Amino acid sequence: MMTKKFFKWLAWVVLAALVFVTVSPIGLRPHTLTSVGLDRAAAFFLAGAVFAVAYPRRWMSLALFLVFSSFAIETLQELSPTRHARPDDALVKAVGAVAGIIAGKLALTIRRGILARRLARS
Repeated sequence: MMTKKFFKWLAWVVLAALVFVTVSPIGLRPHTLTSVGLDRAAAFFLAGAVFAVAYPRRWMSLALFLVFSSFAIETLQELSPTRHARPDDALVKAVGAVAGIIAGKLALTIRRGILARRLARS
């Protein structure tokens, strides 16, 4: 139960961080060693995976929510004079989020299988 609460908290913190990083002035954007497109996809992949673990029975709602969020957060960049919203950036984020949801769901399925086998052995 505590783990589920932790992942719910973490999912919303990750989403809030994504909003901050996406909307804040370009100078506050974290810099990594990968390409910007990979950064976008990886960040939303993480969000999708954490949301999938936090809300395991809501994968379709999560996919719709995170795809919508990808485009909405990208559009919020229009509020910043140093940023610009681009549909292709939002699409990369949306694909990353959906891939993360799939990975999170897969991880939960594998975990359940491992736990079931352990219970069967004992």
